[in-house]
Amino acid sequence: MLIDTYGRVATDLRVSLTDRCNLRCTYCMPEEGLQWLAKPDLLTDDEIVRLVRIAVTRLGIQEVRFTGGEPLLRPGLVGIVERCAALEPRPRMSLTTNGIGLKRTAKALKEAGLDRVNVSLDTLRPDVFKTLTRRDRHRDVLEGLEAARDAGLTPVKVNTVLMPGLNDDEAPDLLAWAVENDYELRFIEQMPLDAQHGWKRDGMITAGDILASLRTRFTLTEEGTEKRGSAPAERWVVDGGPHRVGVIASVTRPFCSACDRTRLTADGQVRTCLFATEETDLRAALRAAPEGAADGADGSGDADGSDGSDEEIARIWRLAMWGKKAGSGLDDPSFLQPDRPMSAIGG
Repeated sequence: MLIDTYGRVATDLRVSLTDRCNLRCTYCMPEEGLQWLAKPDLLTDDEIVRLVRIAVTRLGIQEVRFTGGEPLLRPGLVGIVERCAALEPRPRMSLTTNGIGLKRTAKALKEAGLDRVNVSLDTLRPDVFKTLTRRDRHRDVLEGLEAARDAGLTPVKVNTVLMPGLNDDEAPDLLAWAVENDYELRFIEQMPLDAQHGWKRDGMITAGDILASLRTRFTLTEEGTEKRGSAPAERWVVDGGPHRVGVIASVTRPFCSACDRTRLTADGQVRTCLFATEETDLRAALRAAPEGAADGADGSGDADGSDGSDEEIARIWRLAMWGKKAGSGLDDPSFLQPDRPMSAIGG
């Protein structure tokens, strides 16, 4: 079990498969991109599967979300999903993607065992998409969404960030489009995750702004905290149902007290929170293992005393989560995200 000193139990694992991305979204990274992780620093497919296995079989993880960067850029993605789907107990598995490449991979991912997808799309306007992402790939994302729905990767959730002066007037149009296409739309408040530190709290579109805009066209009925559980999105029934819309208000309505997530970066670090300033290294313990230690055998270990066994890795992970802080710090107006880029952490 992954429990912290506030009694929260982590059952949801977010795994970043790569720090690379084929978009350059203005709220995430600079136009020229970032300094990518060197290949030897990234976890291998075998290491990812082993850590997921430890999390599921020893630490009580029930859900696994594969993220990036852009996880569809990971060559071994389908194989990783297939191997994780074979675990006992089998975790529920999802993928967060920008949708580029999903058209050609949706069917294979479903057959491998993936349950559903979250696709990022901030606008219905191709020109605004190009401005926001610095890439002309709007049609590819729409086709990826359709492929995911047709493959049965449902419910297909669409994640949208509204930016002042760009797409802040699109909330009602986006919801009408999502209802028409049977997607579940979720608006996410812009968070300080950009490597260039361009985020300004006083300029962001808040949950209150989003809901006020939606109510100019739709009747929204709050679903309530009982149905929400530990989910980050507050949800509203649209025009009496059955469709719903969600708002993830990480900045103005923090939900840290119900958090059930633990995060694994592309280079094998445990993060207790998306906004944590500290990380715990699992990669070193993984690579300290002599042959046979993965199954719990004792070995010679490394200079720090790690024997690289599954139980030792689980112990390190438990200790990291025990130290999780009460909140993210986003409710502090002076908050600034540290320099580690979002693409290496995973959403």
